[in-house]
Amino acid sequence: MDIQEVTRSVEKQAIVVRQVVSEMEKVVVGQRNLVERMLIGLLCGGHLLLEGLPGLAKTTAVKTLAATINTSFQRIQFTPDLLPADILGTQIYRPDSASFEIKKGPIFHNIILADEINRAPAKVQSALLEAMQEKQVTIGEKTFVLEQPFLVLATQNPIEQEGTYPLPEAQIDRFMLKIKVDYPSLQEEKEIMERVYSGATEHVNGVVQVSDLASAQAVMYSIHMEEKIMEYIVRLAAATRNPREFGLDLDSMISYGASPRASIWLGLASRAHAFLQGRGYVTPQDVKSMAPDVLRHRIILSYEAEAEGKTTDDMISTILERIEVP
Repeated sequence: MDIQEVTRSVEKQAIVVRQVVSEMEKVVVGQRNLVERMLIGLLCGGHLLLEGLPGLAKTTAVKTLAATINTSFQRIQFTPDLLPADILGTQIYRPDSASFEIKKGPIFHNIILADEINRAPAKVQSALLEAMQEKQVTIGEKTFVLEQPFLVLATQNPIEQEGTYPLPEAQIDRFMLKIKVDYPSLQEEKEIMERVYSGATEHVNGVVQVSDLASAQAVMYSIHMEEKIMEYIVRLAAATRNPREFGLDLDSMISYGASPRASIWLGLASRAHAFLQGRGYVTPQDVKSMAPDVLRHRIILSYEAEAEGKTTDDMISTILERIEVP
């Protein structure tokens, strides 16, 4: 398929995305970046981690997105006393038949909102890992394959907050994007107040079928990506691992760089970004737009960087500035 043909298909499929956005805007004020990133996760079938202080509509945004798709949704509130069985399910002994019966947990839905994920202990986090990576769950000796689509949209408060556990690196790497949720603008905040005071609670309709989503995904995968853009993505990921090779003086700042999974997701996210812009091909700007969200949770800073008050976003912007754009 040539680029013009792909672009025509993209324009046709973009209606699905526009329907979702217009439904979400009934409830979510502003937060364009958050809404766009959530749609990219949906198109790519990647799990998302939303980080921000309480009260910034993270939970509302996820619930609204789920409501626009005709599929099953479950919210799980993570707490320090949560057990793996509370998420996955458990075996119940039936004395009358002298056998075990499996009671499935809330993980058996298409879209999972893992609310305040970093308030639960490590055992619960590892229980989620198999579901997120393998799209399957093991209860006792039985393994169940989860229905498609299966997406975990997790919210977390910044790590410094009271009663939070940092997520294990292996689990953090399973999230396609880590989205930072910021405060609304003054105008948006005023509109939020007006909506709340007037009691305006909009009803969100399920406007998209799972099959519509699958068609949009198929078109997104056909978006053209030049080999030099793939090489650019690989160089960006490699620069987080061996900065010196790329003439970057960041060795003392980065303990661990991004895994190859980052390159895979960055390529996909760039395609999805091009799709949202209505283009049939990927540009270096698509890569630059998505790099912070794909890389920020995959770079582990050294103590020296933390002592200097540096963030992973600072490292990413340095790398984006210095690595030559094709």
